Amino acid sequence: MKTNPGRFFEDYRLGELIRHAVPRTVSGGERALYHALYPARGALYSSDEFARACGLAAAPIDDLAAFHLVFGKTVPDISLNAVANLGYAEGRWLKPVWPGDTLAAESTVIGLRENSNGTSGVVWVRTRGLNQRGEAVLEYVRWVMVRKRHADAPVPVSVVPDLASAVAAADLVLPEGLDFSRYDFALAGEPHRWGDYAPGERIDHVDGVTIEEAEHMIATRLWQNTAKVHFDATQQPDGRRLIYGGHVISLARALSFNGLANAQMIVALNAGVHANPCFAGDTVRAWSEVLDRAETAAPGVGAIRLRLVAVKDGAASFALRGENGKYAPEVLLDLDYWALMPT
Repeated sequence: MKTNPGRFFEDYRLGELIRHAVPRTVSGGERALYHALYPARGALYSSDEFARACGLAAAPIDDLAAFHLVFGKTVPDISLNAVANLGYAEGRWLKPVWPGDTLAAESTVIGLRENSNGTSGVVWVRTRGLNQRGEAVLEYVRWVMVRKRHADAPVPVSVVPDLASAVAAADLVLPEGLDFSRYDFALAGEPHRWGDYAPGERIDHVDGVTIEEAEHMIATRLWQNTAKVHFDATQQPDGRRLIYGGHVISLARALSFNGLANAQMIVALNAGVHANPCFAGDTVRAWSEVLDRAETAAPGVGAIRLRLVAVKDGAASFALRGENGKYAPEVLLDLDYWALMPT
């Protein structure tokens, strides 16, 4: 048999290192498509001249575009037979990705647990994205529910990894040379500085985007995310393809520009949950909560920790959980991340 049916839960081994195919050389085309799909407007990723004024050689590829590129490489080996992608932790962006860089990915299996129904299990992996010099450009942990090939197949002893609740501010990696001391607030789009935001503050990002089937399919193909639940309508009883969670992340991040235009670079992913499924026709709105702030050693650069919540259809009411403690049915995404902002 020469074709690959994808891995099932019983195929994973704790400690296994998986090198993913196929390396991909990044061009300005990925940036253009990313900005068309979402649409991203962060000045640092949009303008070479703005980026140079901030101490960088040019505008890097968007942080989440780099994430999607690396994530997509892992799908055939990690989540081709997934029921759902469940969450993220311990994510850090370690180096900017530039047009011309070639990205590859590798994952280490760090946790396995069979579900009580015996038909699926949860797989935890730590993934690293590597450039052509073998340097890690980003790393993250994710866990995914994967079908079993056979319900009675033997499975390894359960191991659930102990993951940090957040990346410590001291462990954030800032791009070499980053300097916001000459930051142009007018060109960036908003006047609000790092010191203008206080922990506990909530921001309604006001706007909404209705997801179309066509744009989602462009995104899954662009990021080479061929997980069956996203790509193949026959995999769902109702014939509806599940929207890739990363697509919702990028939509919410783009919506957050209105109120957080100066949260320029994501440098850490503390936690993330895809709380409820999203389908074509849903209208995505977003709100953010300021969780923390931290100083950095870079000139004029502060770190801000944010919770980004995406909801569907209704207004962003700041409701997160119901009385039962579970996520409200309209909540699509609960994402906790660190970003860099001018002081």
